[in-house]
Amino acid sequence: MQDSPDLGDRGDAVCVVGAGASGLTAIKNLREQGFAVDCYERETSVGGAWNWRHDRSPVYAGTHLISSRPLTEFPDFPMPDTWPDYPHHSRVLEYLERYAKHFGLGDHIWYGMEVVSITPVDGGRWDVTIQSTGGGSSRVQRYAAVVIANGHNWAPVTPEIPGDFLGQVIHSSAYKDPARLRNKRVLVIGGGNTGCDIAVEAAQHADRVWHSTRRGYWFAPKYVGSRPADQLGNERAPSWRRRRRARRIAADLTRWGMPAPEHTPFESNPVVNGLLPHYLGHGRIEPVPDVTGWDGNTVELADGSRIEPQLVITATGYRPRFDFAAPELLDADEHGRPDLHLHVFARRHPTLAVVGLVQPDSGLFPIAHWQSVAVARWLRLRARDPEKATEVQREESRRPLESWARRKVVPTRRYWFEVGHVDYLRAVEDLLTRMEKTS
Repeated sequence: MQDSPDLGDRGDAVCVVGAGASGLTAIKNLREQGFAVDCYERETSVGGAWNWRHDRSPVYAGTHLISSRPLTEFPDFPMPDTWPDYPHHSRVLEYLERYAKHFGLGDHIWYGMEVVSITPVDGGRWDVTIQSTGGGSSRVQRYAAVVIANGHNWAPVTPEIPGDFLGQVIHSSAYKDPARLRNKRVLVIGGGNTGCDIAVEAAQHADRVWHSTRRGYWFAPKYVGSRPADQLGNERAPSWRRRRRARRIAADLTRWGMPAPEHTPFESNPVVNGLLPHYLGHGRIEPVPDVTGWDGNTVELADGSRIEPQLVITATGYRPRFDFAAPELLDADEHGRPDLHLHVFARRHPTLAVVGLVQPDSGLFPIAHWQSVAVARWLRLRARDPEKATEVQREESRRPLESWARRKVVPTRRYWFEVGHVDYLRAVEDLLTRMEKTS
């Protein structure tokens, strides 16, 4: 591709932003519906968050899946049966590379190219401005639709803590290797999956480990007996029965000083970590309350106590960022939270969609697959029969939010995109069925 200020009209082609797992499955399913696709990836290879060579990857050396292999793999491209229940991140990257090669997706990806802006034009089309990641002149391409798949775990959120700390403070995104934990007193801030995983890793390498959590969580083991816990659920069981089962297998960590959750199971996705109780019970992790201030070498806590860590790791999450899209395109509020139907479809722009912007209680890949199937079939229906597409859109707009999104959740950014995968996939299936009936 040559840099040029001239606009190039790509006709009915679709622009995909990002070649991580969500971008790859979007390319594949759009191609299967007959669309030409140009995918722009700012890095030099596929994998997104799972490629830890990428600058924005949150993956560290010890990262494994927290959802088991059958609930993580793409439905049309299973992982090898010989792989472990919870593969290492290097195998997940290998899997994505195999997926891209198997479906010939590389021919449709422009590496080292970044989307700078997307602008709606007449007829539901889009002017997409792109430029080389290394800088240089930009060019504009016109597309029939845009699918955003740039991920939402790459823009770190750093807590605002008053005072000055003389030790070292890093976000979990900058943590890569346990070597930096050795012979140190370590404080981990954050009670989500990443915070708990790093606390467990610190318990194996650091001299002393404190774990600060602001609120209580439900903790699920990775195994019940010899089977992955997420494979034991009955998808057809009513929610009250699944909630009761979740209570039965959840670990009660309050006896070790962890705060009790103020919500019931299924109002948020659980933290999946079978080793946290082990290291709490052995005294290798010391629970402490929220951090309220820095004071030189000292960290002040909400209960008035003080500790003196040498290294603080803030596992305080990420914020979704769509720097190339004006907030109104995604109906984002003042906090940057987009308002999308099914967390996918822009409400006022029928040819704009986002794939992978969910936090399910299962693996993301199968959900991203079915999201992109729905996007591809929607765009095909809209091109073939605009009136029927409008009818489908009108009916979908009446779907109760509770049918696919969790409403009773803790009101923080961490829970913006949480879904229960069973109810969510049923809602996507309903949409696909409705589109099939109109075709």
